[in-house]
Amino acid sequence: MAFTPTTLELPSTMPPAAAAAADAVSTAPAERTAARVIATSSRTASASAASGSVARVWRKVQGSGDWDGMLSPLHPVLRGEVARYGELVGACYAALEEDPSSPRYMNCKYGKLRMLEDAGVAGAGYEVTQYIYSSPDAAVPGMEASTSGRASWVGYVAVSTDETTRRLGRRDVLVSFRGTVTPAEWMANLRSSLVPASLAARGGGGGDVKVESGFLNVYTSADETRRFGCADSCRDQLLREVSRLFAASRSGGEDVSVTLAGHSMGGALALLLAYDLAELGVAGGAPVTVFSYGGPRVGNAAFKARCDELGVKVLRVANARDPVTKLPGVFLNEATTRSGPLAAMRGACYVHVGEELALDFVNLGDLASVHDLGSYVASLREGVVTDAEAATGGVLAMAMELVGRQWQSKDAARGMVQSTGLI
Repeated sequence: MAFTPTTLELPSTMPPAAAAAADAVSTAPAERTAARVIATSSRTASASAASGSVARVWRKVQGSGDWDGMLSPLHPVLRGEVARYGELVGACYAALEEDPSSPRYMNCKYGKLRMLEDAGVAGAGYEVTQYIYSSPDAAVPGMEASTSGRASWVGYVAVSTDETTRRLGRRDVLVSFRGTVTPAEWMANLRSSLVPASLAARGGGGGDVKVESGFLNVYTSADETRRFGCADSCRDQLLREVSRLFAASRSGGEDVSVTLAGHSMGGALALLLAYDLAELGVAGGAPVTVFSYGGPRVGNAAFKARCDELGVKVLRVANARDPVTKLPGVFLNEATTRSGPLAAMRGACYVHVGEELALDFVNLGDLASVHDLGSYVASLREGVVTDAEAATGGVLAMAMELVGRQWQSKDAARGMVQSTGLI
């Protein structure tokens, strides 16, 4: 059945140095991410298509049963799909205009019709329907007028084509988010205190449900300057477009999934959106799934419990060497407060949501690659998967080892220190 969009109106603790590592994506890593993701995109697309079995197991791929029996060993269909969604996130980096002299600075370089193809993800099988902008209310000292509240392109909403829908076994509504790039986003990431989620709920959650204030700021702040013609918050843009696409898909009697994918800070935004959609009942019982790549913790134990209660499915793809996946809450978290003298603090600390797909990779010649999205996708394709419980690879221990090996190289040392969040 052809897809015809319709219109639906919707009512509208960490020290700063460590918190700064909550998203290690600067201009150079963004370029590297785009190149690496593009280099692997054709391989993953062909492998996923060749499997020919996505449609038979799509509900399991989207988290039905919490991926029981699919993670260890990693099911080949799940591997292909997780890598494919990673490539679709990589398009956000490839398409972002980072030349300050360009009139499209911090906007998408391409039009929606050909964005995925121009970004190097040819044959993705999705139609981009909406660009999404965020406007964090977080001024950089000395740059207040040019940073706080100014919109930047953070991702896109898309829907699967008819051909891809047949292959996937359902119509897939996709939202992809990039990680931190702008100074205002970096400043927002420094706000690592837990605050009430303050999103409209259906009688659940309440004030006990708390999330990181910086991520919530990026998600809910609006651009009063109407830069790029956008005055709505990231949240309002997303709720309106996802609701419209979901209603259009359901009106055709199709099975529908809502897939939210993001890298680093983008993983946090994806989780906030998933929680928001579930609380508002927008998806109407359809699977809402988050694929997070190198994502940080987002909220407290009550937030996790509420996401579980609402049926939000989250698969965290995490490199054991990636410091961002340990933040916020590197010392007080779901593991350190599980028992013993710190157990009483469990309700006040950060807790990961969902299941973990653990990877283990590091390139001593390129230390920042431990958090690079392109490296994540390549590692999925190459099968660099580890046992989450056995992945000891402590970040600080790794840092000391790398310092000993590469201290002579100033560039390598600087990359290592930034990657571990020591500055």
